[in-house]
Amino acid sequence: MSQENEILELKEKIVYYERIIKTMSTPIIPSIVSRTIMIPIVGYMFKERFENIESQTLQYVGEHRDVETAVFDFSAVSLEDVEAFDFNDLAISISRLNSSLRLMGIRPIYVGFNPRFIREIVQANIHVELETYNSFKVALNRLLSEMNQTISSK
Repeated sequence: MSQENEILELKEKIVYYERIIKTMSTPIIPSIVSRTIMIPIVGYMFKERFENIESQTLQYVGEHRDVETAVFDFSAVSLEDVEAFDFNDLAISISRLNSSLRLMGIRPIYVGFNPRFIREIVQANIHVELETYNSFKVALNRLLSEMNQTISSK
């Protein structure tokens, strides 16, 4: 095999693995609450990754018309994971995602922001109106209570 063919083959593999990583970096999980999905946000956050989360979520809810609520769980995102992300850009990105989902008739809920993360977003001085809860469990219990249902916690 020639060196040019090897390079071409390696480039194709890189594109293939990048696609896999992109898909896996935005898991969308059906919740135990009907018509609700959970999107766990884990690890390093940068602008392109958040744009991928946004586009994957919008595509998913576009294909699954029964979804009414999307819960974004930021519990596993530390401040170090978002240091490369300008907090002003992050607040704008979250606001854009929130608006897009609302226009599609989806109720976006955000959980698990840590206090310093919140302070940085607030200091960015962008008005973002979000429905937030301190944990996924609290958000699910809220959704279930609205449906007059409960989860037993043993």
